[in-house]
Amino acid sequence: MATPSVSEIPGGVPPLSAERPVHWPKRTRARLSSGFEVILAESRRVPKLTGELVFRAGNAALPGATPGLAAMAARVVRTGTSRRSSRQIEDDLRRIGADLSSGANADTTTISFAGLSEHSRPLLALVGELAREASFAEPEFERERRLRLEEVRNDRATPGFLAAERLRKVLYGAHPYSQYAPTEQQVQEYRREELLAVYRRNYSPAHAVLLLVGDFEAQAVLAQAEEIFGPWRGETPAAREFPAPPQLRGRRVHLVHVPGAVQTQILAGCLAINRKHPDWLKLVLANAVFGGAFNSRLVMNIREAKGYTYSPRSTLTPLRRAGHFTVFAAVRNDVVAATLTEIFYELDRMRSLPIPESELADGQNYLSGLFSLGLGSQEGLLGQLSTVAIDELPGDYLETYRGKMRALAPEDVLAASRDYFGSGNLQIVLVGDRAQIAQQAALFGEVDFYDAQGAKLPG
Repeated sequence: MATPSVSEIPGGVPPLSAERPVHWPKRTRARLSSGFEVILAESRRVPKLTGELVFRAGNAALPGATPGLAAMAARVVRTGTSRRSSRQIEDDLRRIGADLSSGANADTTTISFAGLSEHSRPLLALVGELAREASFAEPEFERERRLRLEEVRNDRATPGFLAAERLRKVLYGAHPYSQYAPTEQQVQEYRREELLAVYRRNYSPAHAVLLLVGDFEAQAVLAQAEEIFGPWRGETPAAREFPAPPQLRGRRVHLVHVPGAVQTQILAGCLAINRKHPDWLKLVLANAVFGGAFNSRLVMNIREAKGYTYSPRSTLTPLRRAGHFTVFAAVRNDVVAATLTEIFYELDRMRSLPIPESELADGQNYLSGLFSLGLGSQEGLLGQLSTVAIDELPGDYLETYRGKMRALAPEDVLAASRDYFGSGNLQIVLVGDRAQIAQQAALFGEVDFYDAQGAKLPG
């Protein structure tokens, strides 16, 4: 017997069931004798643990440094210590069934790891060794630098990278958040001594937090952490003063010329806020309705109705000291102007009228479900706990998230849209063939031209 279609079911689509309560795992917060914080969450569904050692210092914390030095230092940290070579580290990780990686972004540096709970002691010992005794061996440094050079070359051939780099420079100006990635020349000029200086500055217990989620007894793991990290001492570097991002007025187009490109990467954006701002949840919901969810207005318009692109999207990027809102679409060269017109139409519609209750409920259901889904694994729970710790959010942020999201009204979404969807001042980046799209670009503001290396071209 055939399964009836939705249209044949009496009453249409059945209503959503009641939202299930979240059963929060037991959490423990403590400070080691070295001063840094430890956050533990017991999750016993699988016999493993997942963790991060996070330092609240990244690329933006280095005054006058070459872009990307913190990220490069994090790559080399992983390759050896005063006690173990790169090969020994790999062998030891395989022996205990564990994984480990390290990285850095604008605001943080992180050593991430996961393994069987029964091997928590040797895994934590290795993390502590990398944080305090990384060797930065010259051959490993040279190998990682060569790999980074190849990545930078590949990035320069990627429209999405070129668009993101240009927009960050436009939005943040002299602020260190504008340093999206190094150039080939800058990577070639990296020196081992520079990375060691970054290591000594950023890898300090004075601004570190250790987060662990897994199948363990919290007090036992806390004792291991005290044994390994308790004797560690370090100073907090002096706080850095940051120049304010520019207050941009009026739309402007920034066209990155890629000769022969058959489609155009559109990335438009403006400064916004971060998670600590009281309007954050309102803006998150407004973004979901506009372009952050698959059934958003942006998707329904330029994907479903117009067929201009497969996956348009809008996003919020919350950084520690600022944040920005962006709209993304990759389209055929002949519909660049038409796509931008629809983007601005939907932005202005969000800013003009309160959204219907049905759209409000859809956005709330989407965000609440996404939040709950993210708590279903050790990695997801760790990510949520890490966000709260790094951004120094209220202690009940996770517990109250769904309730606060459900309490928002159409008027809240309208207010957030008017305050942060800066339609009149949106900066537009286009990556494509200048000959194909320059006339369309000029319809939306004055146009500046650049090559793929970031150099400005004649107008």
